[in-house]
Amino acid sequence: MRKWLKRHIDEVRLSLSKLSFRQGVVVLIVCVLFYVASFAQMALPISAKAKSVLWIVLFGCAKMAQYTGLAIVGVEGWRRIKAYLRLNKRRAADK
Repeated sequence: MRKWLKRHIDEVRLSLSKLSFRQGVVVLIVCVLFYVASFAQMALPISAKAKSVLWIVLFGCAKMAQYTGLAIVGVEGWRRIKAYLRLNKRRAADK
């Protein structure tokens, strides 16, 4: 069982490593959209049970997209994203 799991995890890592930085950023943007949708659905006029199911599904999709996006961009990609956001913050403060 352990060898089977390790083999499949390695296969997933290999396939994710083939994706580009840009694709990882797109997945992270989708993650943000899922987070917004998971909390925005609370304003819908539907039953509490339906809201709970929607929240669980949307929040789960957001978490899945978050971890997948971070796995795609990697550590160096995450540093690039943070540097870009800091640069934009400085530019906005200078104006």
